[in-house]
Amino acid sequence: MSVGNVFFCLCSLVALIGAVGTVVSKNPIRSAVALLASILGIAGLFLQLSAQFLAAIQLIVYAGAVVVLFVFVIMVLGPDAVTSSGPESASPRARWSRRLGAALLVLVALVGGLLAAGVNSAPVAFSKAPEGFGGVEAVGQMLFTQGLVPFELATALLIVAVVGAIAVARSHHGARERKVITNPQKLFVGPLHPRDAGRAIPKEGLS
Repeated sequence: MSVGNVFFCLCSLVALIGAVGTVVSKNPIRSAVALLASILGIAGLFLQLSAQFLAAIQLIVYAGAVVVLFVFVIMVLGPDAVTSSGPESASPRARWSRRLGAALLVLVALVGGLLAAGVNSAPVAFSKAPEGFGGVEAVGQMLFTQGLVPFELATALLIVAVVGAIAVARSHHGARERKVITNPQKLFVGPLHPRDAGRAIPKEGLS
């Protein structure tokens, strides 16, 4: 086995274990760390494909920005923040959606296994990469020629997601009720000055 095959197996194993850990882990911090491991494995696969620019973007954008943003959101919401106390408290629609998702996953895995079983297992030698393959110029030319429509659709999707997040946050903020203090005495739970520590505060002084 060559060094390239060993490197491919290691990167694939890291990417797969990270992806499974991201989905399976119940702790959001561990899910973020597993996502980081998966991104590192994918960056290694890009390196083996001689796509150095994509590997650098994978590390800078995803590992250095997206994962950090996820961690910031997790720390703001709290690492123990959950939508429900357990599967028993979920709505019937949520339970059916989980079962449907599991069934679709099994179906896709079976179809993928059948397709992989019918493929010729003989190794295929790839041709040598052309000059400038995986560089900034090649990626930019493909991005703004063949991939222009998917690029613009992804941009619109991100804008819609940002607008939706802002709308949801504003609606929750407006729905909060302001607390009105009906008893001002609750604001004073102790002496106002150290010299009054031995004396109780008269009620008429708070009126």
